[in-house]
Amino acid sequence: MSIKTEEISSLIKKQLANYQSQVSVEETGTVTYVGDGVALADGLENAMAGELLEFSNGVYGMAQNLESNDVGIVILGDFDGIREGDTVKRTGRIMEVPVGEELLGRVVDPLGRPLDGLGEIATTKSRPIERKAPGVMERKSVSEPLQTGIKVIDALVPIGRGQRELIIGDRKTGKTAIALDTIINQKDQDVICIYVAIGQKESTVKSSVETLRRYGALDYTIVVSASASNPAPMLYIAPYAGAAMGEEFMFNGKNVLIVYDDLSKQADAYRELSLILRRPPGREAYPGDIFYTHSRLLERAARLSDDLGGGSMTALPIIQTQAGDVSAYIPTNVISITDGQIFLDSDSFYAGQRPAIDAGTSVSRVGGDAQVKAMKKVAGTLRLDIASYNELASFAQFGSDLDEATQAKLARGQRTMEVLKQGLHAPQKVSEQVVTLFALSKGFIDKLPLDDVQRYESELAAYMHANHQDLYDGIENTGKLPEGDDLLNAVAEFGKSFQTSEDAAK
Repeated sequence: MSIKTEEISSLIKKQLANYQSQVSVEETGTVTYVGDGVALADGLENAMAGELLEFSNGVYGMAQNLESNDVGIVILGDFDGIREGDTVKRTGRIMEVPVGEELLGRVVDPLGRPLDGLGEIATTKSRPIERKAPGVMERKSVSEPLQTGIKVIDALVPIGRGQRELIIGDRKTGKTAIALDTIINQKDQDVICIYVAIGQKESTVKSSVETLRRYGALDYTIVVSASASNPAPMLYIAPYAGAAMGEEFMFNGKNVLIVYDDLSKQADAYRELSLILRRPPGREAYPGDIFYTHSRLLERAARLSDDLGGGSMTALPIIQTQAGDVSAYIPTNVISITDGQIFLDSDSFYAGQRPAIDAGTSVSRVGGDAQVKAMKKVAGTLRLDIASYNELASFAQFGSDLDEATQAKLARGQRTMEVLKQGLHAPQKVSEQVVTLFALSKGFIDKLPLDDVQRYESELAAYMHANHQDLYDGIENTGKLPEGDDLLNAVAEFGKSFQTSEDAAK
């Protein structure tokens, strides 16, 4: 077999035609210390703050401390395989996460990698985890309600789209339950939800995901999980990663709800990192910029101006207190950043008042601006009624002879507290809430035995759906109470047919 020189020369010419002269320059450094999720490296003179760095074993890290001699790197993954003397190279990219609709219905880690075993996430978009919050002129005021489906919140501490409302209380008082119920209530509301679980047990996260799946809420939700077994850097960046995913939707004109559960654990993770990086400790050993850590995160929640598409991101940060102490360092910090707080009281919780929201301590700084007119009208005096009932109840336990007016006020207060109780994962439409509170305000519930109040509420809703659906639809569509006496007559009509437990006993 003979080889023709013409063929060889044509092949060589083809190869030379495709040849491109490229010089690849990589800036690398050497690891001088590694331990506890942190590494120090020298030789990375041009590294940027927050830059993604790659170790020789493929694990990534983020540049956190830029010092004269070395760079402090927080390791985003398993650091057992990294040794002193290993090389680490710059990527030239600021820390970023994948974003987009492909993440909906998925459980991911703070780097956007899937944790649910459903395969890779096919998205080409990404966003840096840190972004400057929208400025004053890029926002518009909060005026559109975000319905939680929980009567006591929608009536007393309403939340608006673009607001930051803190959920605060001791452990095991129902903070996560309120957040999950709010997510479940966004079904068919055209709101995308992001649930960021920080430092929780993996079994707890699994339980929350199954709850969302059971109620059909996982379809419009992204779950970002940095569980207790993850290194501290993952817990620290988790809420920023969630915010970046939410911003992708917000800047495309959509409404987003993001839950940070909880920022106490993120603050602890950041304290751990800072102490290992030898940053000077301040109060309670937290670093000096712990306030900035939370403020730059929560300020990213906003309602954008019409010029920017009018999208919104509503934040529900959660903070855990110790023995109800809201004056501790982290709670006071976050209270001062947010637009109000929902305070959960452990005494009320154990007394059976669930959700255990303390109406006296809870507040929404957006207030009635985030309520429909119908709710504003029926819930107008509710906070005062509860406050006066609590005051009377504390005195009434010392005296037996009470005048009729005081007894009537106590009876109304007891029934008010009973009406504000609500089952787990049973959010209600705003029209159902309004009709129940309307019946309460007009005195229809005052004479009922306490044990019948919740049955009255559920039977009233069923009766209204069956016979007066038009009244419900009117409240939903207009946000106002029906004109005339139609609603009053409908509730009175139901009251005649309602059989109390005392009537049944006769």
